[in-house]
Amino acid sequence: MTTAVPVTRSRDRGITTLTLDSPANRNALSAGLVAALDTALAECGADPGVRAVVLTHTGTTFSAGADLREPPPPEALTALLRRIVELPRPVIARVTGHVRAGGLGLLGACDIAAAATTADFAFTEVRVGVAPAVVSLPLLPRADPRALALHCLTGDRFDAAEAVRTGLLTLAGEDVDTVLAPVLDGLRRASPQGLAETKRLLTARVRKAFDRDAEALTALTARLFSSPQAREGMTAFLERRDPVWTELA
Repeated sequence: MTTAVPVTRSRDRGITTLTLDSPANRNALSAGLVAALDTALAECGADPGVRAVVLTHTGTTFSAGADLREPPPPEALTALLRRIVELPRPVIARVTGHVRAGGLGLLGACDIAAAATTADFAFTEVRVGVAPAVVSLPLLPRADPRALALHCLTGDRFDAAEAVRTGLLTLAGEDVDTVLAPVLDGLRRASPQGLAETKRLLTARVRKAFDRDAEALTALTARLFSSPQAREGMTAFLERRDPVWTELA
């Protein structure tokens, strides 16, 4: 039996597009998808013909967050986000649908993130008994801390305009490809050395956060995911019911 490849790739004039293509679980970050994306990114970083990488998706969801049925080891997700941040090529997120939980970590790790105005976003971790621990590594140095507090503590859904305002997105527009066209043209005109060294300058604070906090936050993620509250929250989510703690709401 042939197993579907969760990440596909194509190339156009120096830009490699990696497409999350796991529609059965709404591109949730399963162990398999995380491993496949990490491998694809590593190959892009080693290929001198790749000027930049676009990370996008099939279907109506960029990523539904961690796959609750086949979650990746926390250290694998940490390594994937670090890979994006440290890749010697710019990585651009292209979003046309929903982004939840760990999917926002992918956006935060990318150098540029653009979305259609129809996209929406939510940090849903608190609603299943965990916290955006590992995904906070690329987000805290880049996003508005007050906005992060609001959205991470409530798990509310917000739109692309709010995501731009808070620093989770770079650009938004009715047609995301129209928005991205001049960005990709600019990257094609830049020298590989210039891009790599400029990215190193721009990601210094994010890389410092990984060096300082990655080990502790990876351990926190593992502890939370194995906790009784997380088991109740994830079971409730999979069973399409409210977790027990909402009885006081």
